[in-house]
Amino acid sequence: MREVSVVGRVRRGGLADLFILIAVVFLIASVALAVSVFLYEQYLQSSSTSKIGQLERAKAAFEPSLIQELTRVDDRMRAAGDILGGHTAPSALFRMLEAMTITTVAFRSFDFGATDTGNITVKMDGVADSVNSIALQADLFSKGAMITNPIFSNINREIDGVHFNLSALINPAAINYAQIVSGLSRAQNAGAGAAVPPAEPGVTSPFDGPALPSSGGSSGPPAAPGAGGN
Repeated sequence: MREVSVVGRVRRGGLADLFILIAVVFLIASVALAVSVFLYEQYLQSSSTSKIGQLERAKAAFEPSLIQELTRVDDRMRAAGDILGGHTAPSALFRMLEAMTITTVAFRSFDFGATDTGNITVKMDGVADSVNSIALQADLFSKGAMITNPIFSNINREIDGVHFNLSALINPAAINYAQIVSGLSRAQNAGAGAAVPPAEPGVTSPFDGPALPSSGGSSGPPAAPGAGGN
């Protein structure tokens, strides 16, 4: 009986030692894990501080004040480009009228209207030496790049000549400031012998047009049906 009792105590003592050993192993593992987490956290903080310092040094190397100034200049240039791109130059219309109005036609009134940049109209009253002169003027305007759909109406013969009204649409691109400057630049490059890129379809110089006749109605096209001659 004593031997059995001794063996039982030995077995219980062995199990207790095993549990104690396992507990010690878990304790050591927990402590090691806690130390590892602490050290890793310290490493992350140190690394984060180092990277922030690198970013600050890189930011300072780019000179933020210079970047802000360049950004402001770029914004101003873009705004100026937008303004110039939508700016119209009605003076080009007067130059075209001066260049393309034949000597036997005179305009006595001018009404320029623009509800928006894409809808520009012009209305004028004038007097011509003959109906043939009006027909020739209409043909010249139709062949030009600035005036579109010219309509001559209320043609009446009076003592001082043939009176008429003219209403027409204006090609917005033809009086666009940027397009005019671009056309002048191409003309200067062509004069200097440089290679000139082709102009955009439908956009030409506002002064392009057929050669004007040397005299008035005598060289013009036949009169409109139902209208008299000189």
